[in-house]
Amino acid sequence: MDKQLSSSEIGNLWMTYQQKTMLARLLEHFLANKQNEEVHNLVQTYYNQEINFINELTALFKQEKIVVPVGYVESDVKPSSKPLYDQYFDALFLRVMMKITIGLNALHVSMSYRQDITDLYKRFFDVAQNTYNETTQFLLKDGVLTRPPMIPMPEKVEFVRGEGYMAGFNIFSEKRPLNAIEVSLLYQGIETNVLGFQLLRGFEQVSKDKEVKKYFEKGKDLAKQIIDTFSDTLLKSDIQPPIVAWGNPTLSTESPYSEKLMMYLTNLLSSFGLTSNALGTSFSLRSDLPMKMTLIAKDIFDYAKDGGKLMVKNGWMEEPPQSMKSTK
Repeated sequence: MDKQLSSSEIGNLWMTYQQKTMLARLLEHFLANKQNEEVHNLVQTYYNQEINFINELTALFKQEKIVVPVGYVESDVKPSSKPLYDQYFDALFLRVMMKITIGLNALHVSMSYRQDITDLYKRFFDVAQNTYNETTQFLLKDGVLTRPPMIPMPEKVEFVRGEGYMAGFNIFSEKRPLNAIEVSLLYQGIETNVLGFQLLRGFEQVSKDKEVKKYFEKGKDLAKQIIDTFSDTLLKSDIQPPIVAWGNPTLSTESPYSEKLMMYLTNLLSSFGLTSNALGTSFSLRSDLPMKMTLIAKDIFDYAKDGGKLMVKNGWMEEPPQSMKSTK
């Protein structure tokens, strides 16, 4: 018989339940507003698997005598409300969410010790990876998604000679062209923030709470700032930034989602943005890039912190399991 769940396993399962129930509610609105047959089928297939996983998690909590989290429930979505975004947003959004899910599952499986929990996260990972591949290929086929820029094929191995390779922060030094790793990090940062920008445009448009609406507006402006900074860096190396024509909000002012759900999703995307910037800081060797990404990371951190405070203020933040109950 398996031993009691560890603290890391309980914490990760709790986080997974929050994320999966939130995504299920979002997808229910997408499914109720079919705009593209192929996108609808992709979303439906993933949704069916996600509901099965939520049921498995619920059964596991009960089996381990752990209270089942509230997460996100039927009252957090109005499936019958009008579409908030255009016909390709569903696939673009699902693809980005699979990026996040793949990363979280890889982290959680590495923090699991019980075999059944490890196996569960492996299944989560496989479904997310397959869905990411399917949405990517569909969006490429329909010309919605563009591939990262091409560079000349390397013909020989070269080693860095001299500190000039890392020049960039000094305004008097000549900046070398971006290398392939730096281009990929900047490109992915733009692609993700374009989706975030469109998402927050829609959230701002339908939010009824003045403070929350202002928060979404701030996030939209931050995403735009990041897009501009990264795009400018690419253009200075004669590299075209990604152009996404789809994913725009409609004219609807009817909110499909609760303020609580929209705030949680925004917070989740902010956390993903912090992780992406940390990778960029670690793997960029031209000294101006880590500096830019560090400043952006601070802005994202401050934004996420303000969001957390707003969620607490409104009673929207469910408390994770604790090691000891407070005596206060």
